[in-house]
Amino acid sequence: MADPHEHAADPAPQARLEVLKTLGDNTRYAIYLELVRSPVPLSTADVAETLGLHPNTVRPHLERMREVGLLEVRADARGVVGRPQHRYFPAPDAPSLGLEPPAYPVLASLLADVAAAARPGEDEVAAAGASFGRSTAHGTRRLPCVEALTAELARLGFDPAVATDAEGTTIAFTHCPFGEVAQAHPEVVCHLHRGMVEGFVEEHGGGRVVRFRTLVDRDPCRVELAAG
Repeated sequence: MADPHEHAADPAPQARLEVLKTLGDNTRYAIYLELVRSPVPLSTADVAETLGLHPNTVRPHLERMREVGLLEVRADARGVVGRPQHRYFPAPDAPSLGLEPPAYPVLASLLADVAAAARPGEDEVAAAGASFGRSTAHGTRRLPCVEALTAELARLGFDPAVATDAEGTTIAFTHCPFGEVAQAHPEVVCHLHRGMVEGFVEEHGGGRVVRFRTLVDRDPCRVELAAG
């Protein structure tokens, strides 16, 4: 008897397509940006007032984004007479579009200050990043090491550029998602990133890190790899 799941279609690509189609509407995209930027859930009236739209215009857009999994909603009866007010917020696995609530950059900066004050060694910092790198390498072995690492770096926002020659592969990081925190504390942030890359490559196999260049190097923000 045939396995009923053997030829089942993966629903993930279709779900991603629905998300992209949903955000393809300019008004819906603007509403979603407001919700991603906000540190607290917003009501239909909150969004309408911010964007200068009528609540009746905003409401169906919010519901459409909820249907495809971009948003979640909760009822809030505090201070409201009559029916509870619905407040919307991004779903935990929804794309952030590179935006984070204002508290996150502040927290990152404070944590980097604390870490730098403790004066950890570079390898100690890298070891912390390596644990994360190893965890993200699981399930990527279907791809070659360089391709898998490049995809992970792109997912994190490093906008990697790859160059390969007879000596190996160089992946340059053309954008740093850690930005100002890395500039303030490269001894912490850059070596966390180094550890992430080293841990990923070690766990994946098929390559090895020859050199990792940080902001303090003359030729910064890149990793050089050789075949494993």
